[in-house]
Amino acid sequence: MKLAAFEAQGRARWERLGALLDALEQGKTPDAEAVAELPALYRHVCNDLALARDRELSSSLVAELNALALRGHQLLYRAQRGSVPRLGRFLVTDFPRAVRREWKLVLLCHVLFYLLAVGIAALDWRSPDLIYSFIDDAGVRSMEDMYDPEEGASTKERGPEADAAMFGFYIWNNISIAFRTFASGLAFGVGALMSLVFNALQLGLIAGHLVQKGSTEPFFTFVIGHSAFELTAILLAGAAGMRLGLAIVAPGPRTRLSSLQQAARQSLPIVAGAGLMLVIAASIEAFWSPRLLPAPVKYGVGASLWGLVGAWLGFAGRVSGN
Repeated sequence: MKLAAFEAQGRARWERLGALLDALEQGKTPDAEAVAELPALYRHVCNDLALARDRELSSSLVAELNALALRGHQLLYRAQRGSVPRLGRFLVTDFPRAVRREWKLVLLCHVLFYLLAVGIAALDWRSPDLIYSFIDDAGVRSMEDMYDPEEGASTKERGPEADAAMFGFYIWNNISIAFRTFASGLAFGVGALMSLVFNALQLGLIAGHLVQKGSTEPFFTFVIGHSAFELTAILLAGAAGMRLGLAIVAPGPRTRLSSLQQAARQSLPIVAGAGLMLVIAASIEAFWSPRLLPAPVKYGVGASLWGLVGAWLGFAGRVSGN
């Protein structure tokens, strides 16, 4: 994409974000509708920044977008005193309890996802051409280049500005996947199920192909740290989406609308918690996963994070077995 076309597409929202940030930084209070725009505008500018860097567009434009992204990050993620206790209670009590109440759907999503991913990875490892039935040549080459043991992007240190840009991109990408997975549950639960199948298929194909190509260590040392939060959050979104679907398919004595409303209330804490997990995952993926450290260190930290997520969701906030 040419610089002029790229600017034409994004200039209006960059200026809108800049105006909102100026107002907030000066202590002015925009109307509620304007404030509601801020998260989406921030995600857009982070995505635009990542694209501008990747396509090596104007350095002045990259600097402008980077400054906007940093200002937006500071405002959006600055903790408010009154919200800290509520957030703490949600994280250590309400969210894990909500997950455990849906343990059957959560377990089903985990078993389905990982069995399918491992099975596809094994097939792909035995049949190297299988991946080309689902991912085009350019996509496969890009993935191979990223995890090349000698010259891949995953084997090179990034600067702090690139890390910040990727943080915004990862939030945009991962939360989009989780939200689509949850919302597609309205299609009688089948949509959420198919979303999980698609993501398992993609993960299995990529993992199997890279192992077959000799990129096992670059790939797994990069993904093991953030995958505990990221994959678990997406599977929780899938379980919440399936709950919506079941409310429509089998409403019981309630009307379908009443059953759906109740399911939505039960699912919202899970979806909100999954969103927070994806912010954590994006932080790890942007600032920890690219670090060039010995493989045992990366695997050790990754295993610890998997254990932490399991203990958190399995035991936090337990009272009388709930």
